[in-house]
Amino acid sequence: MSDAKTRAIEAYVRAYKRHPDHIIRAPGRVNIIGEHTDYNDGFVLPCAIDKDTVVAIGHRDGNAIEILSCDYDRRDIFSIDADIEKSPEAWANYGRGMVKYLLQSGYNLSPSRMSIAGDVPLGSGLSSSAALEMAVGRALIEQSGHKIDPTDLALIGQKAENQFVGCSCGIMDQLISAKASAEHAMLIDCRTLECSAIPIPQNSALLIVNSGITHSNSDGAYNERRAQCEKAARHYGVKALRDIDEKQLEAGKSGLDHLSYRRARHVVTENARTLAAADALQDNDLRELGQLMQQSHISMRDDFEITVPEIDQLADIMNDAIAQYCDGKGGARMTGGGFGGCVIALAPREYMDKIIDSIHHNYSKNDDKQLEMLISIPSTGVNII
Repeated sequence: MSDAKTRAIEAYVRAYKRHPDHIIRAPGRVNIIGEHTDYNDGFVLPCAIDKDTVVAIGHRDGNAIEILSCDYDRRDIFSIDADIEKSPEAWANYGRGMVKYLLQSGYNLSPSRMSIAGDVPLGSGLSSSAALEMAVGRALIEQSGHKIDPTDLALIGQKAENQFVGCSCGIMDQLISAKASAEHAMLIDCRTLECSAIPIPQNSALLIVNSGITHSNSDGAYNERRAQCEKAARHYGVKALRDIDEKQLEAGKSGLDHLSYRRARHVVTENARTLAAADALQDNDLRELGQLMQQSHISMRDDFEITVPEIDQLADIMNDAIAQYCDGKGGARMTGGGFGGCVIALAPREYMDKIIDSIHHNYSKNDDKQLEMLISIPSTGVNII
């Protein structure tokens, strides 16, 4: 039994003196490539990881939803018969937002009480927020006796995060948490929501290194980048930056300020890299994939300006180790919204220990926090356990 599952069940029994009716888990995710392309109607290539948010849920008398957070040691209770307003406690708004928009979408939710526990590192770029939204949403649907299409659940989760929490995220995080396939990445067209499962080569592995530098997507920088991309799209006269290629970007840049141009250049080139990376992964061409991942990191660093020095150092160390030990078969890059979080490497499994040793020997930083490292197995999307 996973630690998150154990903690959720034990907290439920301790608080409510009975066993839950249902237990639901939803995974965090790591994005192999395709950063800040999702809200530009572009392409992303994430996979679910084997770190989850787990919800234990059961019946509650009355007309309220009661949510107990094991990770924050807090409880939130609110009525489902009245307009649901934001809580002053940030963690509670993910659950409140899911309830609000499930109700608005026509789902008649049963009064419920739940406990929530997770082992997705918070603020690490592994989408603990989407895992929470998908687990809470699916738990409420299950407890209320409804069925829901996974894409619809993801869209409701995105709406909750955009309009209730206040982060202008795209659809990627919720969609991969809702629809992932084990041992596969998923190429997502964020405009059509078409999803294509891409197998992860059996001889390769994902190494996720959590820098320990936390971020919050709703702090403003994420929303600022989105506004800059929308400004660039208006300049080019298109719905989203997905609708132009690099040739069109260069031909039409006159009159666009240089900052917005660089933001647009990242998105346009990242879309092209993501499609090429899906092909490389399908063909088991780890050398080509690695080059695309390195180019992606440089673009995030220089054009989108969302990395930090510690993240750049980690990516350089991991790419140097892959070049030395793996003959360039694989690559590393920052993953997630930026300004901290994680670096991901995809490389042959047999060399993962050498890459980890290189990090231990070469990475330096200003505090004594230990890096968290995870060799991950791509997992399934939200489900009942």
